[in-house]
Amino acid sequence: MSPSGAPVAAHAHDVVAIQRRTLRVLVLAQMVGASGMTIGIATASLLARDLSGSETQAGLAQTFQVLGAAAASFLLGRLMGSCGRRVGLATGYLIGAAGAALAVVAGAVGSMALLLVGATLLGATSAANYGSRYTATDLSPVLQRGRALSVVVWATTVGAVAGPNLTGPAGALARWLGVPALTGPFAVGALAMLASALVIALLLRPDPLLVAREVAGTHLDPPSGTSWGRAEHAVRTCPGLGYAIAGVAAAHAAMVAVMVMTPLHMEHGGAELRVIGFVISVHVLGMFAFAPVVGWLCDRYGRSPVLGSGGVVLLVSLLLAHASPEGSSWQIFVGLFLLGLGWSLATVAGSTLIADLAPLEARTDVQGVADMTMNLSAAVGAGLAGLIVAVAGYGGLAFAAVALVAVVFVAARGAGKVAA
Repeated sequence: MSPSGAPVAAHAHDVVAIQRRTLRVLVLAQMVGASGMTIGIATASLLARDLSGSETQAGLAQTFQVLGAAAASFLLGRLMGSCGRRVGLATGYLIGAAGAALAVVAGAVGSMALLLVGATLLGATSAANYGSRYTATDLSPVLQRGRALSVVVWATTVGAVAGPNLTGPAGALARWLGVPALTGPFAVGALAMLASALVIALLLRPDPLLVAREVAGTHLDPPSGTSWGRAEHAVRTCPGLGYAIAGVAAAHAAMVAVMVMTPLHMEHGGAELRVIGFVISVHVLGMFAFAPVVGWLCDRYGRSPVLGSGGVVLLVSLLLAHASPEGSSWQIFVGLFLLGLGWSLATVAGSTLIADLAPLEARTDVQGVADMTMNLSAAVGAGLAGLIVAVAGYGGLAFAAVALVAVVFVAARGAGKVAA
């Protein structure tokens, strides 16, 4: 029986069908919810700048959102460990929707503090999206795990690419409603997150994690000890988990730090909001559109080589960003696309490694701690990004991010040695 009292179908011949249904539901939820997660990317830093009156604080909204995602990743991991994936994912989307609504109110009343509270809650949507990729692997065979995870990552493409391009129409809607144009994307995003929560709550049945536990003969009650303690023990027991977590965290921090300051870099050169939104769409396309190919590469050639190739692509992207002038340029278009693609290679490979190595009894704990670490690293990167740009410019930020790519290379080499 599941915690809700509904029977869990766990017969071996049902697992394949349950996995197919799980992937369909996750794809649908990601396609809808991703627009809510990304629609505010192009305007969050601009809204924070307007409310605070300082460009050095422009990155704070993204920083607090990433901090919120870090906290939510850990807490939702604990919730999923005791109640299953369905409850945890739906809760994350609902909290994110509340955060987006608060961001609209913050813009209307001119409160930077309220914007930061809303951004923190909005991070729960990111945590739910990250948790969805692991949900896809609960019932997947090991040799197909990279592809299963990557299908859910790929599904984000539709909403994620469409989201930033809705910035203009959402701004017009906001003006029609009598609120600042920069709050419009958050209003539209809140509706998308509510829709995703509904999809998960109604359709993610039976719960794949609970089925996986029943198939493995694991008791459905939460295991003993603390969530952090179980995750720590798993990492100590399996060093490959530590390398995988470090690689994903470093790649994510490099991507967020550069991405969050790109709208300001372009605006300084006179780029229009629609052009900024298009560049972010191109970046998001690189993040998600090629994920199935990346997943296939992980299953075919191994997780560690793909993680290392992600570092190479990230390095090239940073060199292009370093050379890009203010405003709109081919360097910023290509650089941001490759920044997304490098993130995809590193994140899919590293996440698949985590799914491979995390023990079932501590699976959600390890995954929650991994995503918390990833988001805390990105929060530090985003928080420092504004200060670095103020001192050394956008090019200096790209140069500084090379240090994070070095961590990706070390992680790929370390994970490869452990696997060998």
